[in-house]
Amino acid sequence: MKPGLTKGQARQPKLSQAAQAMPASPMQSPPLWQQLQATAAVLTQVRGGRSLTPALQSIAPQLRPGIQALSFAVLRHLGTAESLRRSLAHKAPPPAVDALLCVVLALACASGDEAVAYEAHTLVDQAVEAGKRHSSTLRQAAFINACLRRYLRERQALHAGLAKDLVAQWNHPLWWIQRLQQDHPQQWQSILAANNAKAPLMLRINPRKTSLTQYQSALEAINLVAFAAPPQALQLQHAAAVTQLPGYAQGHFSVQDAAAQKAAPLLLQGLAHGAQPLRILDACAAPGGKTAHLLELADCQVTALDIDPERCQRIHENLARLGLQAGVLVADAAQPAAWWSSQCQSQLFDAILLDAPCTASGIVRRHPDVRWLRRASDVEQLAAVQARLLAALWPLLAPGGRLLYCTCSVFRSEGEQQVQTFLAHNTQALLLPSPGHLLPQSGALSPELPDNGQCDQDGFFYALLEKRIA
Repeated sequence: MKPGLTKGQARQPKLSQAAQAMPASPMQSPPLWQQLQATAAVLTQVRGGRSLTPALQSIAPQLRPGIQALSFAVLRHLGTAESLRRSLAHKAPPPAVDALLCVVLALACASGDEAVAYEAHTLVDQAVEAGKRHSSTLRQAAFINACLRRYLRERQALHAGLAKDLVAQWNHPLWWIQRLQQDHPQQWQSILAANNAKAPLMLRINPRKTSLTQYQSALEAINLVAFAAPPQALQLQHAAAVTQLPGYAQGHFSVQDAAAQKAAPLLLQGLAHGAQPLRILDACAAPGGKTAHLLELADCQVTALDIDPERCQRIHENLARLGLQAGVLVADAAQPAAWWSSQCQSQLFDAILLDAPCTASGIVRRHPDVRWLRRASDVEQLAAVQARLLAALWPLLAPGGRLLYCTCSVFRSEGEQQVQTFLAHNTQALLLPSPGHLLPQSGALSPELPDNGQCDQDGFFYALLEKRIA
């Protein structure tokens, strides 16, 4: 031990070859034991029902980027980790100890993730150190050491024992896996595999400010490679700090997945443009990505509505950066009597975009906590909310107008089944050609991404409905 160093400082983590190859951070990283402690605290909050984003806000700013990377990796391998922990300790240890054990076991399984690629022995060593340095785990430090040393000795056999455990194999709750098997019997495995992959950074270029080729050239000028997915998407080869990209403050782009970028052009396509601008309602609009996209593509009058005041403020901020304007309302879309007559002069809308609340089962790769936060009962409860929204907003649509119903879900009860039920009870509604269920896909980058709806994308559902003219 070097003079003047504590035990924790002397025992710096040894990185794997993959992590050693990464460029050094300009600021010294905190010791791994401290990062493991913080990640375990985040996992404890998620297990308690708190979403990952607010849980990360409780982490000190200088630690947050590293803890986010570790947390994402842990949540992508949590099913395996929990099964391994049960094999190592049949009786559940105290919550703080269990969280620390599962964090280390999950990271040991994340060997393909260069951002968190530590050797297993290093993880075990630092986990024991973490256990000794917090009052909630101090008395169990020897137990933590015994469990993890056993894992190192019996690693191959322990993993082999999980071969028939679907949760350990796919890192999703069993009810989720079974629902996918029922809804998508041919694709359920590819959906789960895509959910466990990293999502790329996808940009939507603002055509009122620049063009796809111009912005691609601007990125190339700073040695960032991006691949075009027309008409407006650019997929970056490597992640980057969004606010540091050229043209961010000037509104040259927004961050939006390729699947979500289909909403605005799908709704606008074929709508008749009269002497007056199209009157469009974006219900459940926050944070305003689709509102902005509508305004980028057409000279229209958009009312952006959301029930959450803080999220409505984000709509204002996003539109201001992009140089766009819309009427933003804080209101419940399912209660139009409270806002339509007074705020919208009782005028029917030419088009309505309903991006309905859902399980978010299509965007798991961007929000890996979702799978562990949802319960099987949530699917039916949210489907009921979606049905109420459809019923409440349909009367506000002018004859000949169009309503685009979409969810970021791959569950059929929130997509295909929801729309079929609506059509059965609304003879005025006509289903126009629509993408239906888009399944999440993660694939290798290539210079030319196919423009067939099957490039790297999140899972989504789209149904375009037209109100027949009596």
